[in-house]
Amino acid sequence: MKLFSWLTLIILLNSAFSYFTNLPQNVGDDVPAGKLNSLSFAPFRDGQDPMLGIFPNEKHLDEDLALMGQVTHNIRTYASAEGTMPLIPDLARKHGLTMLQGAWLGALKADNDIEIAELIRSANAHPDVVKRVIVGNEVLLRGDLEPEELIEYIRQVKRAVKQPVSYADVWSMYMKYPELIKEVDFITIHILPYWEDEPIAVADAPAHIERIYKQVQHEANTLAPNKPILIGESGWPSGGKQRGWSVPSVANEAQFIRALIKVANENGFDYNIVEAFNQPWKAAFEGVIGANWGLYDSSRQQVFPLTGKIYENPNWYKTLAAGTVLFLSIIVLFRKTLINLSTVRLLSFLIITQVLATLFVSQITTLWLSSYTDFQRLQTLFVLSFNVLLVSFALQRIIAVLNAQTTASELSKRLYYCVLVVITFALYKTAILAWDGRYVTFPTIITQLTVVSLIALAAINCFVEKIHVTRGLTLTALLGYVPRKPSHLKRVSVWLVALSIALLIGETYSFMVSRDFIMAYPSILNRLAKAILFTLTNGQLLVWLASLGVLAVPFYVSAIAWENNEKSLTR
Repeated sequence: MKLFSWLTLIILLNSAFSYFTNLPQNVGDDVPAGKLNSLSFAPFRDGQDPMLGIFPNEKHLDEDLALMGQVTHNIRTYASAEGTMPLIPDLARKHGLTMLQGAWLGALKADNDIEIAELIRSANAHPDVVKRVIVGNEVLLRGDLEPEELIEYIRQVKRAVKQPVSYADVWSMYMKYPELIKEVDFITIHILPYWEDEPIAVADAPAHIERIYKQVQHEANTLAPNKPILIGESGWPSGGKQRGWSVPSVANEAQFIRALIKVANENGFDYNIVEAFNQPWKAAFEGVIGANWGLYDSSRQQVFPLTGKIYENPNWYKTLAAGTVLFLSIIVLFRKTLINLSTVRLLSFLIITQVLATLFVSQITTLWLSSYTDFQRLQTLFVLSFNVLLVSFALQRIIAVLNAQTTASELSKRLYYCVLVVITFALYKTAILAWDGRYVTFPTIITQLTVVSLIALAAINCFVEKIHVTRGLTLTALLGYVPRKPSHLKRVSVWLVALSIALLIGETYSFMVSRDFIMAYPSILNRLAKAILFTLTNGQLLVWLASLGVLAVPFYVSAIAWENNEKSLTR
Protein backbone atom coordinates (compact mmCIF):
# COMPACT_ATOMS: atom_id res chain seq x y z
CA MET A 1 0.00 0.00 0.00
CA LYS A 2 2.87 2.38 0.84
CA LEU A 3 4.54 1.69 -2.49
CA PHE A 4 1.29 2.28 -4.41
CA SER A 5 0.63 5.58 -2.61
CA TRP A 6 4.07 7.03 -3.21
CA LEU A 7 4.07 5.71 -6.77
CA THR A 8 0.83 7.52 -7.48
CA LEU A 9 2.14 10.74 -5.96
CA ILE A 10 5.36 10.63 -8.02
CA ILE A 11 3.40 10.08 -11.24
CA LEU A 12 1.03 12.94 -10.43
CA LEU A 13 3.90 15.30 -9.61
CA ASN A 14 5.75 14.35 -12.78
CA SER A 15 2.59 14.86 -14.83
CA ALA A 16 2.05 18.29 -13.28
CA PHE A 17 5.69 19.22 -13.93
CA SER A 18 5.42 18.13 -17.58
CA TYR A 19 2.19 20.06 -18.03
CA PHE A 20 3.40 23.32 -16.53
CA THR A 21 6.76 23.22 -18.36
CA ASN A 22 5.02 22.66 -21.69
CA LEU A 23 2.38 25.37 -21.61
CA PRO A 24 1.76 27.21 -24.90
CA GLN A 25 4.00 30.26 -25.33
CA ASN A 26 3.24 33.72 -26.59
CA VAL A 27 5.88 34.48 -29.23
CA GLY A 28 4.69 37.83 -30.52
CA ASP A 29 2.07 39.32 -32.79
CA ASP A 30 0.27 37.10 -35.24
CA VAL A 31 1.36 37.24 -38.87
CA PRO A 32 -1.26 39.29 -40.72
CA ALA A 33 -3.89 37.26 -42.53
CA GLY A 34 -2.95 36.16 -46.02
CA LYS A 35 0.16 34.68 -47.58
CA LEU A 36 3.81 35.24 -46.86
CA ASN A 37 5.88 37.38 -49.19
CA SER A 38 8.38 34.70 -50.24
CA LEU A 39 9.89 31.40 -49.04
CA SER A 40 13.11 29.64 -49.93
CA PHE A 41 12.09 26.41 -51.64
CA ALA A 42 14.40 23.39 -51.43
CA PRO A 43 12.11 20.39 -52.05
CA PHE A 44 14.30 17.62 -50.64
CA ARG A 45 12.76 15.05 -48.32
CA ASP A 46 14.19 12.32 -46.09
CA GLY A 47 16.61 10.22 -48.14
CA GLN A 48 16.93 12.82 -50.90
CA ASP A 49 20.19 14.68 -51.35
CA PRO A 50 21.31 16.96 -54.20
CA MET A 51 24.95 16.20 -53.37
CA LEU A 52 24.26 12.52 -54.12
CA GLY A 53 22.07 13.25 -57.12
CA ILE A 54 18.89 12.05 -55.39
CA PHE A 55 16.11 14.48 -56.34
CA PRO A 56 12.36 14.58 -55.66
CA ASN A 57 10.17 13.29 -58.45
CA GLU A 58 7.51 15.33 -60.22
CA LYS A 59 4.78 14.11 -57.85
CA HIS A 60 6.74 15.28 -54.80
CA LEU A 61 7.38 18.65 -56.42
CA ASP A 62 3.72 19.05 -57.30
CA GLU A 63 2.64 18.24 -53.73
CA ASP A 64 5.14 20.67 -52.24
CA LEU A 65 4.25 23.49 -54.61
CA ALA A 66 0.55 22.94 -53.92
CA LEU A 67 1.35 23.52 -50.23
CA MET A 68 3.47 26.57 -51.10
CA GLY A 69 0.56 27.98 -53.09
CA GLN A 70 -1.46 28.06 -49.87
CA VAL A 71 1.10 29.90 -47.74
CA THR A 72 3.21 32.18 -49.97
CA HIS A 73 3.07 34.29 -53.12
CA ASN A 74 6.62 33.56 -54.25
CA ILE A 75 9.33 30.93 -53.91
CA ARG A 76 13.09 31.33 -54.14
CA THR A 77 15.07 28.48 -55.71
CA TYR A 78 18.84 27.98 -55.64
CA ALA A 79 19.60 25.76 -58.64
CA SER A 80 18.14 25.55 -62.14
CA ALA A 81 19.67 22.65 -64.04
CA GLU A 82 20.16 19.86 -61.51
CA GLY A 83 17.89 16.82 -61.38
CA THR A 84 14.19 17.69 -61.53
CA MET A 85 14.72 21.40 -60.79
CA PRO A 86 13.79 22.42 -64.40
CA LEU A 87 10.24 21.16 -63.70
CA ILE A 88 9.60 23.73 -60.98
CA PRO A 89 8.56 26.80 -63.06
CA ASP A 90 5.71 25.00 -64.86
CA LEU A 91 4.47 23.46 -61.62
CA ALA A 92 4.77 26.82 -59.83
CA ARG A 93 2.52 28.37 -62.49
CA LYS A 94 -0.01 25.59 -61.90
CA HIS A 95 -0.29 26.60 -58.25
CA GLY A 96 -0.32 30.37 -58.74
CA LEU A 97 3.26 31.00 -57.61
CA THR A 98 5.89 33.35 -58.92
CA MET A 99 9.60 32.63 -58.66
CA LEU A 100 12.88 34.18 -57.70
CA GLN A 101 14.97 31.66 -59.66
CA GLY A 102 18.60 31.03 -58.84
CA ALA A 103 21.60 29.48 -60.57
CA TRP A 104 23.98 27.55 -58.32
CA LEU A 105 27.58 28.57 -58.94
CA GLY A 106 30.68 26.84 -57.64
CA ALA A 107 34.32 26.40 -58.47
CA LEU A 108 33.80 24.28 -61.62
CA LYS A 109 33.30 26.33 -64.79
CA ALA A 110 31.62 23.50 -66.72
CA ASP A 111 28.92 23.11 -64.05
CA ASN A 112 28.49 26.87 -63.83
CA ASP A 113 27.97 27.13 -67.59
CA ILE A 114 25.20 24.51 -67.44
CA GLU A 115 23.47 26.34 -64.58
CA ILE A 116 23.69 29.72 -66.29
CA ALA A 117 22.36 28.33 -69.57
CA GLU A 118 19.37 26.73 -67.85
CA LEU A 119 18.65 29.87 -65.81
CA ILE A 120 18.59 31.92 -69.00
CA ARG A 121 16.42 29.39 -70.84
CA SER A 122 13.94 29.09 -67.95
CA ALA A 123 13.66 32.84 -67.39
CA ASN A 124 12.94 33.44 -71.06
CA ALA A 125 10.53 30.50 -71.31
CA HIS A 126 8.54 31.47 -68.16
CA PRO A 127 8.39 35.28 -67.98
CA ASP A 128 5.02 35.10 -66.23
CA VAL A 129 6.46 32.93 -63.45
CA VAL A 130 10.14 33.86 -63.13
CA LYS A 131 9.98 37.49 -62.03
CA ARG A 132 13.59 37.92 -60.86
CA VAL A 133 16.78 35.87 -61.09
CA ILE A 134 19.79 35.39 -58.81
CA VAL A 135 23.19 34.48 -60.19
CA GLY A 136 25.01 32.54 -57.47
CA ASN A 137 24.43 32.09 -53.76
CA GLU A 138 27.18 32.91 -51.21
CA VAL A 139 29.84 31.96 -53.74
CA LEU A 140 32.13 34.74 -52.48
CA LEU A 141 31.59 33.73 -48.86
CA ARG A 142 32.63 30.18 -49.72
CA GLY A 143 35.56 31.45 -51.79
CA ASP A 144 34.55 29.41 -54.87
CA LEU A 145 34.89 32.38 -57.25
CA GLU A 146 36.70 35.69 -57.38
CA PRO A 147 34.54 38.83 -57.63
CA GLU A 148 35.66 39.42 -61.22
CA GLU A 149 34.56 35.93 -62.26
CA LEU A 150 31.19 36.37 -60.57
CA ILE A 151 30.63 39.74 -62.25
CA GLU A 152 31.18 38.16 -65.67
CA TYR A 153 28.40 35.64 -64.95
CA ILE A 154 26.10 38.45 -63.77
CA ARG A 155 26.73 40.42 -66.95
CA GLN A 156 26.17 37.34 -69.09
CA VAL A 157 22.74 36.77 -67.58
CA LYS A 158 21.79 40.47 -67.73
CA ARG A 159 22.47 40.48 -71.46
CA ALA A 160 20.26 37.42 -72.00
CA VAL A 161 17.13 37.97 -69.86
CA LYS A 162 14.61 40.73 -69.31
CA GLN A 163 14.08 40.05 -65.59
CA PRO A 164 16.00 41.98 -62.90
CA VAL A 165 19.26 40.20 -62.01
CA SER A 166 20.99 39.95 -58.63
CA TYR A 167 23.60 38.05 -56.63
CA ALA A 168 22.89 36.72 -53.10
CA ASP A 169 25.32 36.68 -50.20
CA VAL A 170 25.62 37.62 -46.54
CA TRP A 171 25.27 41.38 -46.19
CA SER A 172 28.91 41.92 -45.26
CA MET A 173 30.02 40.62 -48.69
CA TYR A 174 28.33 43.58 -50.34
CA MET A 175 30.22 45.83 -47.94
CA LYS A 176 33.47 44.04 -48.72
CA TYR A 177 32.92 44.14 -52.49
CA PRO A 178 30.91 47.32 -53.16
CA GLU A 179 31.55 46.98 -56.90
CA LEU A 180 28.78 44.37 -56.89
CA ILE A 181 26.25 47.05 -56.03
CA LYS A 182 26.69 48.67 -59.44
CA GLU A 183 26.48 45.38 -61.32
CA VAL A 184 23.18 44.02 -60.01
CA ASP A 185 19.67 45.30 -60.72
CA PHE A 186 18.71 44.71 -57.10
CA ILE A 187 20.82 43.91 -54.04
CA THR A 188 20.15 40.57 -52.34
CA ILE A 189 21.49 40.29 -48.81
CA HIS A 190 21.27 37.54 -46.22
CA ILE A 191 20.70 38.68 -42.65
CA LEU A 192 20.92 35.68 -40.34
CA PRO A 193 21.40 36.87 -36.74
CA TYR A 194 22.07 33.33 -35.54
CA TRP A 195 25.12 33.09 -37.84
CA GLU A 196 26.43 36.61 -37.27
CA ASP A 197 30.01 36.87 -36.01
CA GLU A 198 28.43 38.55 -33.00
CA PRO A 199 25.43 36.27 -32.35
CA ILE A 200 22.56 38.01 -30.62
CA ALA A 201 19.51 37.04 -28.61
CA VAL A 202 16.33 36.50 -30.59
CA ALA A 203 14.67 39.44 -28.84
CA ASP A 204 17.30 41.78 -30.31
CA ALA A 205 17.02 40.39 -33.84
CA PRO A 206 14.35 42.78 -35.24
CA ALA A 207 16.40 45.86 -34.38
CA HIS A 208 19.49 44.15 -35.82
CA ILE A 209 17.74 43.44 -39.11
CA GLU A 210 16.52 47.01 -39.40
CA ARG A 211 19.98 48.39 -38.62
CA ILE A 212 21.77 46.16 -41.13
CA TYR A 213 19.23 46.85 -43.88
CA LYS A 214 19.60 50.61 -43.45
CA GLN A 215 23.38 50.31 -43.27
CA VAL A 216 23.46 48.49 -46.61
CA GLN A 217 20.92 50.94 -48.01
CA HIS A 218 23.10 53.89 -47.01
CA GLU A 219 26.19 52.33 -48.59
CA ALA A 220 24.28 51.47 -51.76
CA ASN A 221 22.85 54.97 -52.15
CA THR A 222 26.35 56.41 -52.34
CA LEU A 223 27.08 54.21 -55.37
CA ALA A 224 23.70 53.53 -56.98
CA PRO A 225 20.91 55.66 -55.48
CA ASN A 226 17.54 54.02 -54.86
CA LYS A 227 18.62 50.56 -55.96
CA PRO A 228 16.12 48.00 -54.57
CA ILE A 229 17.25 45.74 -51.71
CA LEU A 230 15.91 42.26 -51.02
CA ILE A 231 16.51 40.41 -47.78
CA GLY A 232 17.14 37.17 -49.63
CA GLU A 233 17.46 35.00 -46.53
CA SER A 234 16.47 35.55 -42.94
CA GLY A 235 15.44 32.92 -40.45
CA TRP A 236 16.26 31.12 -37.22
CA PRO A 237 16.98 27.43 -36.48
CA SER A 238 14.56 25.39 -34.39
CA GLY A 239 17.26 23.03 -33.12
CA GLY A 240 21.01 22.63 -32.76
CA LYS A 241 23.94 24.30 -31.06
CA GLN A 242 23.68 27.56 -29.15
CA ARG A 243 26.06 30.31 -30.39
CA GLY A 244 26.72 33.08 -27.91
CA TRP A 245 23.28 34.42 -27.09
CA SER A 246 21.62 32.85 -30.13
CA VAL A 247 19.59 29.90 -28.87
CA PRO A 248 17.94 27.52 -31.38
CA SER A 249 14.42 26.46 -30.44
CA VAL A 250 10.96 26.19 -31.96
CA ALA A 251 9.75 29.11 -29.84
CA ASN A 252 12.67 31.29 -30.90
CA GLU A 253 12.21 30.44 -34.58
CA ALA A 254 8.52 31.34 -34.34
CA GLN A 255 9.31 34.55 -32.46
CA PHE A 256 11.94 35.53 -35.02
CA ILE A 257 9.76 34.88 -38.07
CA ARG A 258 6.85 36.87 -36.64
CA ALA A 259 9.15 39.73 -35.66
CA LEU A 260 10.85 39.69 -39.08
CA ILE A 261 7.55 39.99 -40.91
CA LYS A 262 6.42 42.77 -38.57
CA VAL A 263 9.58 44.85 -39.00
CA ALA A 264 9.54 44.25 -42.77
CA ASN A 265 5.92 45.39 -43.07
CA GLU A 266 6.53 48.46 -40.91
CA ASN A 267 9.56 49.51 -42.96
CA GLY A 268 8.51 48.34 -46.40
CA PHE A 269 11.36 45.84 -46.63
CA ASP A 270 11.29 43.21 -49.38
CA TYR A 271 12.06 39.84 -47.79
CA ASN A 272 12.34 36.10 -48.34
CA ILE A 273 12.21 33.67 -45.39
CA VAL A 274 14.59 30.75 -45.20
CA GLU A 275 13.10 28.27 -45.51
CA ALA A 276 9.96 26.34 -46.39
CA PHE A 277 11.03 22.82 -45.34
CA ASN A 278 13.62 21.34 -42.99
CA GLN A 279 16.47 19.87 -45.02
CA PRO A 280 17.84 16.60 -43.55
CA TRP A 281 20.62 16.38 -46.17
CA LYS A 282 22.24 19.56 -44.84
CA ALA A 283 23.06 17.80 -41.56
CA ALA A 284 26.07 16.21 -43.25
CA PHE A 285 27.60 19.69 -43.68
CA GLU A 286 26.01 21.85 -41.00
CA GLY A 287 24.95 19.39 -38.32
CA VAL A 288 21.59 19.50 -36.58
CA ILE A 289 21.50 23.27 -37.08
CA GLY A 290 21.53 23.10 -40.87
CA ALA A 291 18.67 20.63 -40.99
CA ASN A 292 16.23 22.72 -38.93
CA TRP A 293 15.37 26.10 -40.50
CA GLY A 294 12.01 25.18 -42.01
CA LEU A 295 8.49 26.36 -41.32
CA TYR A 296 7.59 22.74 -42.08
CA ASP A 297 9.50 19.61 -41.11
CA SER A 298 10.75 17.08 -43.66
CA SER A 299 7.43 15.19 -43.49
CA ARG A 300 5.63 18.44 -44.38
CA GLN A 301 4.11 18.96 -40.93
CA GLN A 302 4.03 22.54 -39.65
CA VAL A 303 6.81 23.20 -37.12
CA PHE A 304 4.82 26.07 -35.60
CA PRO A 305 1.80 28.18 -36.52
CA LEU A 306 2.08 31.80 -37.67
CA THR A 307 -0.82 32.82 -35.45
CA GLY A 308 -1.66 32.16 -31.83
CA LYS A 309 0.48 30.63 -29.12
CA ILE A 310 2.94 27.83 -29.89
CA TYR A 311 4.24 24.70 -28.18
CA GLU A 312 7.96 24.03 -28.02
CA ASN A 313 7.07 20.34 -27.91
CA PRO A 314 3.46 19.76 -28.99
CA ASN A 315 3.84 16.02 -28.38
CA TRP A 316 4.98 16.37 -24.77
CA TYR A 317 2.09 14.25 -23.52
CA LYS A 318 3.32 11.31 -25.61
CA THR A 319 6.74 11.60 -23.98
CA LEU A 320 5.04 11.78 -20.59
CA ALA A 321 2.96 8.66 -21.29
CA ALA A 322 5.95 6.67 -22.57
CA GLY A 323 8.08 7.77 -19.61
CA THR A 324 5.33 6.77 -17.18
CA VAL A 325 4.97 3.32 -18.75
CA LEU A 326 8.73 2.80 -18.60
CA PHE A 327 8.80 4.02 -14.98
CA LEU A 328 6.05 1.59 -13.95
CA SER A 329 7.75 -1.26 -15.80
CA ILE A 330 10.97 -0.67 -13.88
CA ILE A 331 9.12 -0.53 -10.58
CA VAL A 332 7.42 -3.84 -11.36
CA LEU A 333 10.83 -5.40 -11.98
CA PHE A 334 12.21 -4.12 -8.68
CA ARG A 335 9.01 -4.41 -6.60
CA LYS A 336 10.27 -7.22 -4.34
CA THR A 337 13.38 -5.26 -3.35
CA LEU A 338 11.35 -2.12 -2.59
CA ILE A 339 8.90 -3.55 -0.07
CA ASN A 340 11.11 -3.28 3.01
CA LEU A 341 12.68 0.10 2.24
CA SER A 342 12.05 2.99 4.58
CA THR A 343 10.00 5.89 3.26
CA VAL A 344 13.06 8.07 2.55
CA ARG A 345 14.86 5.29 0.71
CA LEU A 346 11.76 4.28 -1.23
CA LEU A 347 11.11 7.86 -2.28
CA SER A 348 14.75 8.24 -3.32
CA PHE A 349 14.50 5.25 -5.63
CA LEU A 350 11.14 6.29 -7.07
CA ILE A 351 12.28 9.84 -7.82
CA ILE A 352 15.56 8.70 -9.38
CA THR A 353 13.82 6.06 -11.47
CA GLN A 354 11.19 8.52 -12.69
CA VAL A 355 13.87 11.02 -13.71
CA LEU A 356 15.91 8.37 -15.54
CA ALA A 357 12.84 7.00 -17.31
CA THR A 358 11.81 10.47 -18.48
CA LEU A 359 15.33 11.30 -19.66
CA PHE A 360 15.62 8.00 -21.51
CA VAL A 361 12.39 8.58 -23.44
CA SER A 362 13.50 12.14 -24.18
CA GLN A 363 16.82 10.79 -25.42
CA ILE A 364 15.10 8.34 -27.75
CA THR A 365 12.93 11.10 -29.23
CA THR A 366 15.70 13.67 -29.62
CA LEU A 367 18.31 11.35 -31.07
CA TRP A 368 15.94 9.63 -33.47
CA LEU A 369 14.55 12.92 -34.82
CA SER A 370 18.10 14.19 -35.36
CA SER A 371 19.25 11.01 -37.14
CA TYR A 372 19.05 11.84 -40.83
CA THR A 373 20.81 8.88 -42.47
CA ASP A 374 20.78 5.12 -42.02
CA PHE A 375 24.27 5.31 -40.50
CA GLN A 376 23.12 7.93 -37.99
CA ARG A 377 20.09 5.82 -37.11
CA LEU A 378 22.39 2.86 -36.55
CA GLN A 379 24.51 5.00 -34.24
CA THR A 380 21.38 6.06 -32.37
CA LEU A 381 20.31 2.45 -31.88
CA PHE A 382 23.77 1.66 -30.52
CA VAL A 383 23.62 4.59 -28.08
CA LEU A 384 20.15 3.63 -26.90
CA SER A 385 21.14 -0.03 -26.46
CA PHE A 386 24.23 0.99 -24.53
CA ASN A 387 22.20 3.26 -22.26
CA VAL A 388 19.70 0.49 -21.56
CA LEU A 389 22.59 -1.54 -20.14
CA LEU A 390 24.06 1.40 -18.27
CA VAL A 391 20.78 2.43 -16.64
CA SER A 392 20.07 -1.19 -15.77
CA PHE A 393 23.45 -1.47 -14.02
CA ALA A 394 22.99 1.90 -12.33
CA LEU A 395 19.55 1.03 -10.95
CA GLN A 396 20.82 -2.29 -9.63
CA ARG A 397 23.65 -0.46 -7.90
CA ILE A 398 21.25 2.13 -6.47
CA ILE A 399 18.84 -0.46 -5.07
CA ALA A 400 21.74 -2.39 -3.56
CA VAL A 401 23.03 0.74 -1.79
CA LEU A 402 19.54 1.60 -0.54
CA ASN A 403 19.13 -1.95 0.80
CA ALA A 404 22.61 -1.84 2.39
CA GLN A 405 23.64 -4.82 0.28
CA THR A 406 27.00 -5.54 -1.28
CA THR A 407 26.86 -5.08 -5.02
CA ALA A 408 28.05 -8.03 -7.08
CA SER A 409 31.61 -7.32 -8.14
CA GLU A 410 30.87 -8.20 -11.76
CA LEU A 411 27.98 -5.68 -11.85
CA SER A 412 30.14 -2.93 -10.36
CA LYS A 413 32.90 -3.69 -12.84
CA ARG A 414 30.49 -3.48 -15.78
CA LEU A 415 29.10 -0.17 -14.51
CA TYR A 416 32.62 1.19 -14.13
CA TYR A 417 33.57 0.29 -17.69
CA CYS A 418 30.31 1.75 -18.99
CA VAL A 419 31.27 5.03 -17.34
CA LEU A 420 34.72 4.80 -18.95
CA VAL A 421 33.08 4.36 -22.37
CA VAL A 422 30.98 7.47 -21.80
CA ILE A 423 34.05 9.42 -20.69
CA THR A 424 35.96 8.33 -23.79
CA PHE A 425 33.08 9.57 -25.94
CA ALA A 426 32.91 12.83 -23.97
CA LEU A 427 36.64 13.42 -24.44
CA TYR A 428 36.37 12.78 -28.18
CA LYS A 429 33.39 15.11 -28.69
CA THR A 430 34.92 17.83 -26.51
CA ALA A 431 38.12 17.71 -28.56
CA ILE A 432 36.09 18.18 -31.75
CA LEU A 433 34.11 21.03 -30.19
CA ALA A 434 37.31 22.72 -29.05
CA TRP A 435 39.06 22.37 -32.41
CA ASP A 436 36.20 23.32 -34.76
CA GLY A 437 32.76 23.05 -33.23
CA ARG A 438 30.85 25.45 -35.47
CA TYR A 439 28.36 22.81 -36.61
CA VAL A 440 28.75 20.32 -33.74
CA THR A 441 25.94 20.17 -31.20
CA PHE A 442 26.87 19.77 -27.54
CA PRO A 443 26.25 16.03 -26.90
CA THR A 444 24.67 16.46 -23.46
CA ILE A 445 21.66 14.36 -24.49
CA ILE A 446 23.92 11.32 -24.98
CA THR A 447 25.74 11.51 -21.65
CA GLN A 448 22.96 12.78 -19.41
CA LEU A 449 21.84 9.35 -18.17
CA THR A 450 25.35 8.58 -16.96
CA VAL A 451 25.72 12.01 -15.38
CA VAL A 452 22.35 11.83 -13.62
CA SER A 453 23.09 8.29 -12.38
CA LEU A 454 26.36 9.45 -10.81
CA ILE A 455 24.65 12.47 -9.24
CA ALA A 456 21.92 10.19 -7.87
CA LEU A 457 24.45 7.78 -6.34
CA ALA A 458 26.41 10.67 -4.84
CA ALA A 459 23.21 12.14 -3.33
CA ILE A 460 22.27 8.79 -1.82
CA ASN A 461 25.73 8.37 -0.31
CA CYS A 462 25.86 11.88 1.16
CA PHE A 463 22.25 12.50 2.21
CA VAL A 464 20.73 9.05 2.77
CA GLU A 465 23.72 6.95 3.81
CA LYS A 466 25.31 9.96 5.58
CA ILE A 467 28.76 9.16 4.17
CA HIS A 468 31.26 12.01 4.35
CA VAL A 469 31.49 13.80 1.01
CA THR A 470 35.16 12.92 0.45
CA ARG A 471 34.29 9.22 0.73
CA GLY A 472 30.86 9.39 -0.81
CA LEU A 473 32.21 10.70 -4.12
CA THR A 474 34.85 8.02 -4.65
CA LEU A 475 34.34 5.38 -7.30
CA THR A 476 34.28 2.75 -4.56
CA ALA A 477 31.31 4.44 -2.89
CA LEU A 478 29.56 5.32 -6.15
CA LEU A 479 30.08 2.20 -8.23
CA GLY A 480 31.45 -0.32 -5.78
CA TYR A 481 34.54 -0.84 -7.91
CA VAL A 482 38.04 0.54 -8.39
CA PRO A 483 40.64 -1.11 -10.65
CA ARG A 484 43.47 -2.93 -8.89
CA LYS A 485 46.02 -0.44 -10.22
CA PRO A 486 44.15 2.84 -10.23
CA SER A 487 47.10 4.97 -11.30
CA HIS A 488 45.17 6.18 -14.36
CA LEU A 489 42.35 7.72 -12.34
CA LYS A 490 43.93 11.14 -12.03
CA ARG A 491 44.81 11.13 -15.73
CA VAL A 492 41.14 10.67 -16.61
CA SER A 493 40.13 13.70 -14.52
CA VAL A 494 43.06 15.76 -15.85
CA TRP A 495 42.07 15.03 -19.45
CA LEU A 496 38.46 16.00 -18.75
CA VAL A 497 39.51 19.27 -17.14
CA ALA A 498 42.14 19.99 -19.81
CA LEU A 499 39.69 19.54 -22.67
CA SER A 500 37.10 21.62 -20.82
CA ILE A 501 39.62 24.46 -20.74
CA ALA A 502 40.47 23.82 -24.41
CA LEU A 503 36.78 24.08 -25.25
CA LEU A 504 36.49 27.45 -23.51
CA ILE A 505 39.56 28.66 -25.38
CA GLY A 506 38.28 27.31 -28.70
CA GLU A 507 34.88 28.95 -28.33
CA THR A 508 36.48 32.27 -27.37
CA TYR A 509 39.01 32.07 -30.21
CA SER A 510 36.29 31.46 -32.80
CA PHE A 511 34.82 34.86 -31.91
CA MET A 512 38.18 36.59 -31.74
CA VAL A 513 39.15 35.77 -35.34
CA SER A 514 35.78 36.48 -36.96
CA ARG A 515 35.98 39.28 -39.52
CA ASP A 516 32.91 41.27 -38.49
CA PHE A 517 33.68 40.73 -34.81
CA ILE A 518 37.13 42.25 -35.35
CA MET A 519 35.57 45.23 -37.14
CA ALA A 520 33.06 45.72 -34.33
CA TYR A 521 35.74 45.49 -31.61
CA PRO A 522 39.10 46.64 -33.04
CA SER A 523 40.65 46.78 -29.57
CA ILE A 524 42.01 43.34 -28.69
CA LEU A 525 41.14 43.74 -25.01
CA ASN A 526 37.56 44.80 -25.73
CA ARG A 527 37.20 42.01 -28.26
CA LEU A 528 38.57 39.45 -25.80
CA ALA A 529 36.23 40.63 -23.06
CA LYS A 530 33.21 40.38 -25.36
CA ALA A 531 34.29 36.97 -26.66
CA ILE A 532 34.72 35.64 -23.13
CA LEU A 533 31.30 37.04 -22.20
CA PHE A 534 29.65 35.23 -25.12
CA THR A 535 31.42 32.01 -24.17
CA LEU A 536 30.67 32.09 -20.46
CA THR A 537 26.99 32.95 -20.97
CA ASN A 538 26.35 30.09 -23.40
CA GLY A 539 23.88 27.94 -21.47
CA GLN A 540 24.39 24.79 -23.54
CA LEU A 541 28.16 25.05 -23.19
CA LEU A 542 27.92 25.51 -19.43
CA VAL A 543 25.68 22.45 -19.08
CA TRP A 544 28.18 20.40 -21.09
CA LEU A 545 31.07 21.64 -18.92
CA ALA A 546 29.06 20.73 -15.82
CA SER A 547 28.54 17.24 -17.26
CA LEU A 548 32.29 16.88 -17.79
CA GLY A 549 32.80 18.04 -14.21
CA VAL A 550 30.45 15.38 -12.85
CA LEU A 551 32.38 12.74 -14.80
CA ALA A 552 35.76 14.08 -13.60
CA VAL A 553 35.11 14.49 -9.87
CA PRO A 554 34.81 10.78 -8.86
CA PHE A 555 38.06 9.93 -10.66
CA TYR A 556 39.93 12.82 -9.08
CA VAL A 557 38.60 12.14 -5.57
CA SER A 558 39.38 8.43 -5.97
CA ALA A 559 42.92 9.22 -7.16
CA ILE A 560 43.56 11.45 -4.15
CA ALA A 561 42.14 8.83 -1.78
CA TRP A 562 44.32 6.13 -3.36
CA GLU A 563 47.44 8.32 -3.14
CA ASN A 564 46.73 9.11 0.52
CA ASN A 565 46.25 5.43 1.22
CA GLU A 566 49.55 4.57 -0.51
CA LYS A 567 51.38 7.19 1.55
CA SER A 568 49.94 5.87 4.79
CA LEU A 569 51.05 2.33 3.93
CA THR A 570 54.64 3.42 3.26
CA ARG A 571 55.05 5.18 6.58
